Amino acid sequence: MTRVRVQVRSLLALVPAMLLPLTACGSGGDDAPKNVSASTAALGTITPGVLKVAVEPYAPYTTVKDGKIVGLDGDIINYAAKKLGLKVVPDVTDFAGMLAGVQSRRDDITVGGVAWTAERQKQGLFTDPPYYSPPAMAVRSGKSYSTVDDLKGLSLGTVTGYVWVKSIQAVPGAELHSYPNANGVFDDLGAGRIDVGFLDPLLIIAAQKARPELKIQTQYLTPPTAAQVKAKPAYEYFRPYQTGFYLPKQATKLEKAISAQIDAMYANGELAKLITKWGGDPQQFLVPASDVATARRGVDRPAGWTPPSIAK
Repeated sequence: MTRVRVQVRSLLALVPAMLLPLTACGSGGDDAPKNVSASTAALGTITPGVLKVAVEPYAPYTTVKDGKIVGLDGDIINYAAKKLGLKVVPDVTDFAGMLAGVQSRRDDITVGGVAWTAERQKQGLFTDPPYYSPPAMAVRSGKSYSTVDDLKGLSLGTVTGYVWVKSIQAVPGAELHSYPNANGVFDDLGAGRIDVGFLDPLLIIAAQKARPELKIQTQYLTPPTAAQVKAKPAYEYFRPYQTGFYLPKQATKLEKAISAQIDAMYANGELAKLITKWGGDPQQFLVPASDVATARRGVDRPAGWTPPSIAK
């Protein structure tokens, strides 16, 4: 609980207008919908008609305001839930709590820049990717890094538990700085204690606007080659990664239903609209890299699975 409070307080300094108020909620209780349809009840949520969503304060991806999840992932899950007749109830925690809440089935789902990994899918279910996240770096103004080789010997920061931890540890001579939240990365970057911060791109863009005194900018890493990844498999996470909404292993019907809604949002333009709304480029976020399909085929998707895309 202490870690959650610290995280909420530090993130208030990042984007204060988006983070008030924050409240952790239960699974529905007296507020659970009445007269839930048979099709909605068949989705198998913990409380029929309620979608209990684990989130951390991570604007502009997820924030709870007036009891509702807002941000990019918030908009996506709210849209899908409405189509399925589900009432979204947020459960505010930290990143580790998000994963644990799903794996223990205290929560129906978690959203907010969760990267698909072969290890995580063993303990839960991933939807189709609501978007693909390019490898973004927060750097001090005037500095430029474009390739993995440029990172050798530098001080590199990210958040504890994020996929870039393993990648950073594989960079020759690089020093890993791991933080409980993104503000720790930004604080040390602005103070010159680290050279580069690896975070989700919309978070860096939001910090640039909210904290101009840090004098940071967003850069995108040129993805490592196949040969580099073969030599150092942890470099995989320096490539664009596929996000997913994460559910308990038992929630097969719910996962399929939400994946279907996500796929429809690619087709009807809703995802492109939401990516643009939150400062992203749809061509960067909604077109998969070539390795996305191969990573999941035969693992948690059929051999012929095609990742959703806005590409024609």
